Amino acid sequence: MRAMNTRTLFDKAVNWFERQSWRPHITRTRVAVTGVTLIAVGLALGGLDRQAPTDADLAAKTRALVLPDYPAGADAITDSLAAPDTGVEEAMAALDAAAGMTTPQLAALTPATRRLEAWESVEVRRGQTLDRIFRDQSFSVGLLHEILSLNDDTKRLTRIRPGDVFEFQRGAEGSLQRMRFPIDENAYLIVNVEPEGPVASRQERELFRETVEAEGRIDSSLFNAAKAAGMSDNLTMQLANIFAWDIDFALDIRAGDRFFVLYEKVYRDGEYLRDGDILAATFVNQGERFQALRFMDEDGDIAYFAPDGRPMKKAFLRAPLNFSRVSSSFNPRRFHPVLRRIKPHNGIDYVAPVGTPILAAGAGRVIKSGYDKYNGHHVFIQHPGSIVTKYLHFKERRVKKGQSVKQGQVIGTLGATGMVTGAHLHYEFVVNGVHRNPRTVPLPKADPLTGDALASFQAAAAPWQTRLGRLESASLYAARE
Repeated sequence: MRAMNTRTLFDKAVNWFERQSWRPHITRTRVAVTGVTLIAVGLALGGLDRQAPTDADLAAKTRALVLPDYPAGADAITDSLAAPDTGVEEAMAALDAAAGMTTPQLAALTPATRRLEAWESVEVRRGQTLDRIFRDQSFSVGLLHEILSLNDDTKRLTRIRPGDVFEFQRGAEGSLQRMRFPIDENAYLIVNVEPEGPVASRQERELFRETVEAEGRIDSSLFNAAKAAGMSDNLTMQLANIFAWDIDFALDIRAGDRFFVLYEKVYRDGEYLRDGDILAATFVNQGERFQALRFMDEDGDIAYFAPDGRPMKKAFLRAPLNFSRVSSSFNPRRFHPVLRRIKPHNGIDYVAPVGTPILAAGAGRVIKSGYDKYNGHHVFIQHPGSIVTKYLHFKERRVKKGQSVKQGQVIGTLGATGMVTGAHLHYEFVVNGVHRNPRTVPLPKADPLTGDALASFQAAAAPWQTRLGRLESASLYAARE
């Protein structure tokens, strides 16, 4: 038997469907989709030069390949496919263009406009609302009110910001037929305008995560070394925050310190979106090696742990703020610059810009929040283990006596109140009533992972630890060359 051509196979599928008693449930568009799908299958199996299938074979294949949810009312697509010069590639392109379109959009298509029309983009300007955008685009404001009342996602459209981008597709008369808005980095909000009213749905956006390696040697500063290694400022801050409980990055960093980092780069729709999380990192500070591995537990909480399962996050921060320098260290026989006499300096004075947030060094309860002429605005916090931390010379206090606070919570801002010569934070660390040097006092350790949690962590972290080890070994070998 002679090979069947494309048109013959297509017509045979259409005619077979039209002879069936259940054909009212199948639109002509679905017949077209099935016919073209059969053609594609035939090509994939080796071309159209094989023996033609019997009616029974064709019926079985066609029933299996029918797309029951394909939009109805798309006779314009079928007409396009029925053009004498339509080839398989053109037919498939027309069907791809039609996927997901509404009935009015499909009806508006002609053989010359088979592909989905392009999106029109509108960027939100300062002071602009979605109502204003709809009016500028000559869209129905009544339709907008219907859209905003559909669900929680569409309600969020009342809180748009400058720089947000809306995309629109129009019908034959310029009316809104489809709207798209990135509701978050993982999905679009899609609004289709159907004859019975607007319908909202989410369309997932594919995110791809690439693991990237970086390493650096500090000569002048961590930020300069990280920048030379291709790391962003955000990643550098992540790195510093991970090791902040073990390393004072303002005072302990030395030339020759090294770091090795595995982190994610996130791509969306094939384009770079942002840097992701640090997966694993090693920091060598003054010859001492620290390693941290990222772990997500069963509840979805993310934290960093040392290889033995001990949290990198300790019970206390080494310093309760981001500071520029230390103006006065812990000194039991310090000469007081205001009183002009020897007076113990039982804490550390950190200099930073006025208004810098002051953080609770650890979780606890505020036992004092007040003002006096010596300490200015000040806050004292009681912690477990008979530990008290004291914070003096605030510009303003943000907690009250009796209030519970979490580690890292902002309790005030840096200022120059009380008996001072300049703006700074005076910070004290008291254990069992005895003042200790905040920079050198051994900090209580957090409880390590145990049992199943430890086993899960070690299994999840093993690949990153192995890859990090290879990166360190390769760097050490290269340094010896």
